[in-house]
Amino acid sequence: MENEELIKQCTEKALKWLTPAYDADTQAEVKRMLDNPDKTALIDAFYTNLEFGTGGLRGIMGAGTNRMNIYTVGAATQGLANYLNKCFAGKKDISVVVGHDCRNNSRLFAEISANIFSANGIKVYLFDDMRPTPEMSFAIRTLKCQSGIIITASHNPKEYNGYKAYWDDGAQVLAPHDKGIIDEVNNVSSVDKIKFEGNKDLIQIIGKEIDDEYLRMVHTISIDPEVIKRQKDLKIVYTPIHGTGMMLIPQSLKLWGFENVHCVPEQMVKSGDFPTVVSPNPENAEALSMAINLAKQLDADIVMASDPDADRVGMACKDNKGEWVLINGNQTCLIFLYYIIKNRIAMGKMKGNEFIVKTIVTTELIKAVAEKNHIEMYDCYTGFKWIARQIRLNEGKKQYIGGGEESYGFLAEDFVRDKDAVSACSLLAEICAWAKDQGKTLYDILMEIYVEYGFSKEVTVNVVKPGKTGADEIKAMMEGFRANPPKELGGSKVVLVKDYKTLKATDAEGNVSAIDMPETSNVLQFFTADGTKVSVRPSGTEPKIKFYMEVKGKMGCPKCYAGATAEATEKIEAIKKSLGI
Repeated sequence: MENEELIKQCTEKALKWLTPAYDADTQAEVKRMLDNPDKTALIDAFYTNLEFGTGGLRGIMGAGTNRMNIYTVGAATQGLANYLNKCFAGKKDISVVVGHDCRNNSRLFAEISANIFSANGIKVYLFDDMRPTPEMSFAIRTLKCQSGIIITASHNPKEYNGYKAYWDDGAQVLAPHDKGIIDEVNNVSSVDKIKFEGNKDLIQIIGKEIDDEYLRMVHTISIDPEVIKRQKDLKIVYTPIHGTGMMLIPQSLKLWGFENVHCVPEQMVKSGDFPTVVSPNPENAEALSMAINLAKQLDADIVMASDPDADRVGMACKDNKGEWVLINGNQTCLIFLYYIIKNRIAMGKMKGNEFIVKTIVTTELIKAVAEKNHIEMYDCYTGFKWIARQIRLNEGKKQYIGGGEESYGFLAEDFVRDKDAVSACSLLAEICAWAKDQGKTLYDILMEIYVEYGFSKEVTVNVVKPGKTGADEIKAMMEGFRANPPKELGGSKVVLVKDYKTLKATDAEGNVSAIDMPETSNVLQFFTADGTKVSVRPSGTEPKIKFYMEVKGKMGCPKCYAGATAEATEKIEAIKKSLGI
């Protein structure tokens, strides 16, 4: 009976999409769903509305209220336009930047969004082709716009697309604007409220002039240009995985002085089908396999990859046996911040007011590096908008020198306010040049960090729970952990529980203290007596609950790495048992 009621509701919603307000292709797709005896596709497409959340939109492309299409994108843009016209009511010329990635329909969604903004009297700077997300952030700041959007689903599978909204500081929207925009989007109750007919006079195409200025600014973050001159032949293999990185990353490496860059030819082909990979995610070993094969042929020094919208960087290097190994997101962030701090000190570039930022689920070794070198460090929520917020709060008072998160995002500069693979790849090449200048590899640098600051191993376990039943299960899991937090993890006593939903921290004796964060978040953290940290949070973009585990150990020498890793792996298995996952 419940299923019949759901089919009835979905059918009623779908029938509204067979009116002349919708284009012929959309109507035909909806009709096929209605005519199909199997109602699975109909239910998936119409059982809910694709929600404009604090991160914007993300979903599978297709017809329906729960899909990415010109109507859901149109409603999002109309809502954002309405909010901008309210917020800046007295301003003569409100302006926005519109960018997009390589995905199927990304250009279409970008052009439709540009038309809608312009139809609402808003000036639009539309990129002439796909561009990295960080460049869109840079353009908002450079062109002094009030907002901007990027059409991208980041590293999601090819069936997906997305829509991310940014504010005038170049960062993704935060309170109160996020809620204000969501309200306005929800008020766009029918297609006839969307102004699709654009005003061409208000749309300006941008491209090379922004590229050149952005690349010039990215080059200013180089810490030691002399080491690059000495190691300009560093052998680099790079892949954009069919995405926007191909537009700027090879150019940036050349501008920094690297003369031996080899791009993976098959993956320098722009494609929203991502034909050479299962998933265009630099976190996955498979996505880097073609680059690593090329690196083996060339005997390269470093492999680097950017995701489709070029905001995240993945990397691989040779270990002490000459085997190619992946560097994970925690290690990536750690290496970047270690190099920036160590070499800014060595070059006399520190003024004493510098700070770095990491997210609460990122490795605690970064905190150890910051403390030993007397650098202020902030912990913030997952998501680069929170790192951007910390930069904004300290603007004019303290100097941001770097920040990152375990999910392969890093930002080395403050003229962009989102993670940036263009600057990260360029800086990574400099770090490798610095290592090679000393007769070392990137792997050697990582081992030195572990010896000096202690070893840690981080593993993220994703428990996938699709659909409505999955969402209910995830909710029940979080409630269970709140009501009965684990007493031990992997045999070590839990000594502190942090609940970011209540902003309360409770120690083993039951003492409660407040957590200083800008708002609540559905995250739990458990800390044990032996230094283990486990963070639990439902994903904001995918149907899964994530367990971030970090276990500590000691490394007396670089050769102790294998033993430390084996011990940590054993402990992680024990922690999984304690958590019942």
